[in-house]
Amino acid sequence: MVSSQVLQKSIDELRGITRVDLCIVDLEGQVLASTFEGDEIQTETIQLFAESIAESQVIQGCHFFKIFDGRMAEYILVAKGSSEDAYMIGKVAVSQTQNLIIAYKERYDKNNFIQNLLLDNLLLVDIYNRAKKLHIDVEARRLVFIIETKYEQDNGALETLKTLFAGRPKDFITTIDEKNIILVRELKESETYDEMGDVAMLIRDMLNSEAMSAVRISYGTIVNELKQVSKSYKEAKMALDVGKIFYMEKNIIAYNTLGIGRLIFQLPIPLCEMFIAETFGDCMPDTFDDETLMTINKFFENNLNVSETSRQLFIHRNTLVYRLEKLQKTTGLDIRVFEDALTFKIALMVVNYMKYVGEEG
Repeated sequence: MVSSQVLQKSIDELRGITRVDLCIVDLEGQVLASTFEGDEIQTETIQLFAESIAESQVIQGCHFFKIFDGRMAEYILVAKGSSEDAYMIGKVAVSQTQNLIIAYKERYDKNNFIQNLLLDNLLLVDIYNRAKKLHIDVEARRLVFIIETKYEQDNGALETLKTLFAGRPKDFITTIDEKNIILVRELKESETYDEMGDVAMLIRDMLNSEAMSAVRISYGTIVNELKQVSKSYKEAKMALDVGKIFYMEKNIIAYNTLGIGRLIFQLPIPLCEMFIAETFGDCMPDTFDDETLMTINKFFENNLNVSETSRQLFIHRNTLVYRLEKLQKTTGLDIRVFEDALTFKIALMVVNYMKYVGEEG
């Protein structure tokens, strides 16, 4: 249904040009938009006209018109005055409003189509048939962004995004659940992943400043056909989940940069448990104290460089060596050695994954 704000703007513009007052009401007589006091028209009069077979009629010195959605009357338009001019302006307003209804229905149909496309709810033949009816190009480069908002049903963030991309009619912005906004972006042949990273940063910065909304953004890979859009969406969804587990410090994450995190995310839990048991035995990483964990993480951040790690931790080099040797005695892994460090790093990521699955379950 067309919003009251849109209807009001439409008749305000007509009133400004023609000087004829207009009013749009629903079939129950409730005023939706008006350029004069709506209570001048009695509800009973509206209802009687709505129930009649007439499509237009002069009642109490005003022209009444039915506005149709297909074959069904949707609104009643009242043009103040009984002159021929009022009649003509009323007909123009009816035509304009009916065109708005068609446009809004098409927008709704496109939104519904994109939602079902993302969720894989359409047969291949339906994708092509409906895309043709909705004038959507089936062979175009596209990429899916997921924007996760901090709060559920963040309408401010949604409206800001629609405003930001208002000049791109071939992009689609929709929602599938209460916290995620989906942007299906159509790309030019020359556009690359680097530029998509710039788009993600633009979205993040705009929502942070305009909508005051902290967001996490993920995006999938570029696809070349409409039927593959769901693939890019699933990739973006995986990137969002993997980012929460392994890359919490990042608020923008691309599917093609997930690295080993993507591999671990797809491992079955029994295999993860077996790997952790073989690696750590009874000494699980979540039993380490904060000092040990901070030392390990800082050591990895500095590419196993003892001197730089001790400097950043503000401890003596020998103190760091002592901590690493103590860790070796506990776990059997010397993370100063690349192979052991690799095993340890992967094991920590697997533990984080298992915790995430446990919390989600």
